[in-house]
Amino acid sequence: MNLPRPILFAILLPFSILSAYALKEVGYFGIFASHLHPAGLQVLTDLVIALTLVMVWMAGDARARGVTVWPYIVATLALGSFGPLAYLLLRGTASSPALAKNWA
Repeated sequence: MNLPRPILFAILLPFSILSAYALKEVGYFGIFASHLHPAGLQVLTDLVIALTLVMVWMAGDARARGVTVWPYIVATLALGSFGPLAYLLLRGTASSPALAKNWA
């Protein structure tokens, strides 16, 4: 995935505002507590599956680029989509020449 940085920032900014509002209203654990019914558990399970697939992709992409993926994996586990968004924002700064040729 090779989204331009302005698009990534356009996603990250409103998502950050929404997340800050949710944290202010219900707190970190309150966000999870709101999913403790069948419909909420389905959404939470879907999110876990999707983010697990993203973490697998990040690990392979980081390995190919020769960069460390663990900070982004930890961020994904603790903060959800903030981890992959940060990875996508910063991955262009550590690209290898071979990969840069493939992405161009």
